Amino acid sequence: MASLQFHGGITEDFIYDTELDEPREPHLFRVHMILQLMFGMKPSPKMPKLMPTWAQSVLGVVAKAYCVLVIFGSFHLGVLFTKATLDALPTGELQRITDALTMTIIYYFTAYSTTYWCVRSRRLHEYLQQINQEYRHHSLAGVSFVNCYAAFSMSRNFTVIWIGACLGGVIFWGITPLVVGSHVLPLSCWYPFDALAPKTYPWIYATQLYGQVLVGVVFGIGGSLFVTLSLLLLAQFDVLYCSLKNLDAHAMLLSGQNSKVLGVLQKKLLLDPTNCELNQYALLKEHPTDLFQLTLAKQRSRPDCALRDGFIQCILLHRFILRCAAELENLFSPYCLVKSLQITLQLCLLVFVGVSGQHDLLGIINQIQYFSLTLFELLMFTYCGEVLRRHSVRAGEAYWRGDWWKDAHQIRQDVLIFLINSRRAVQVTAGKFYVMDVNRLRSVITQAFSFLTLLQKLAAKKTETAN
Repeated sequence: MASLQFHGGITEDFIYDTELDEPREPHLFRVHMILQLMFGMKPSPKMPKLMPTWAQSVLGVVAKAYCVLVIFGSFHLGVLFTKATLDALPTGELQRITDALTMTIIYYFTAYSTTYWCVRSRRLHEYLQQINQEYRHHSLAGVSFVNCYAAFSMSRNFTVIWIGACLGGVIFWGITPLVVGSHVLPLSCWYPFDALAPKTYPWIYATQLYGQVLVGVVFGIGGSLFVTLSLLLLAQFDVLYCSLKNLDAHAMLLSGQNSKVLGVLQKKLLLDPTNCELNQYALLKEHPTDLFQLTLAKQRSRPDCALRDGFIQCILLHRFILRCAAELENLFSPYCLVKSLQITLQLCLLVFVGVSGQHDLLGIINQIQYFSLTLFELLMFTYCGEVLRRHSVRAGEAYWRGDWWKDAHQIRQDVLIFLINSRRAVQVTAGKFYVMDVNRLRSVITQAFSFLTLLQKLAAKKTETAN
């Protein structure tokens, strides 16, 4: 019975506050799954059970062909920009070279990212399904509780805003020729034919515009998915810490303790200045349980048994969080390695073009958009990794907020083992080489500006030689 209290709203034994205890969300990643299906990152989509076998086979082939087409759309633009970069090298024009090289890096990474999520789509789907089914909606029944709906709402809003910002930045670049009324392409890359001819121009323009949309979606999905998973893991840690804080209250509830005694404990945990710590939780807000509306189970449990059962559920939750964190590391470690390299080079080139290049007003706006999105994306990965690493080792603090120690002889050995295991910090690495934290943020920015200094010296030397 105790394990069901994590989910909330699915048992008749306990009734929580209907205003503060939001219902459990069964689909946490609906937006990400829809976008991955729309933009060719899901080669094996789930088919309706009532669909005939032949139709499922046809749709499966169509889905795989569409994924290949999307990957080719990004890859062929990367190849064309590679040729443009090679053609610009003999001229020695650094601005032209860096412009072409920046777009080459962007489109190669888009092709890599699309291919990566296609290959990992089945494993990613199983991982997300496991979280949907097993995540704990709120903490154990006690005198206070936290609810995970706030984390879901925050991640959903962030996903919509971030993907919208990415699409807005790249689409603005793509429609710039239409805005100024110029018969040019949005991307200046090499073509083996006349791309500005009347018959080919609309098709090439549509291809490049779609390529820009792919860039925005791919960049948006990777970052938003990482942030969403990080927020949900932080919320699960908050659920764990609130449950540990309420262990003794949970045991009292299951043993049939009256509301007057529980009210005294509630005031002690929530209103006592010595217990009102700041930043107990990373995301969620703690609410007092309405003890008068709380209905108790017909069967009573012994306090020591209830305490042990509740603590076992906390251990199971901690194991679930560690499994999810380990899978997050396995899924994003190769992605973060390539992402770190891409962001380092892209930041360097964008800053160099912005400082040394000559652009009109629309070009300057596009450069600022790309630079801001790239820098914010780096901040997303490193900041979430830092907060997750720091918040994952606070189980010991949560223990001492309750009065479970009065019955510690019942769970002494379990507590010692749990405390030892909880000291292992959760972290996400870039290819097992670097930890994605604020130190990585500083090192990437330092490396980017080191390359920028080198490019500026080369440009200055070329100018002196020309004079």
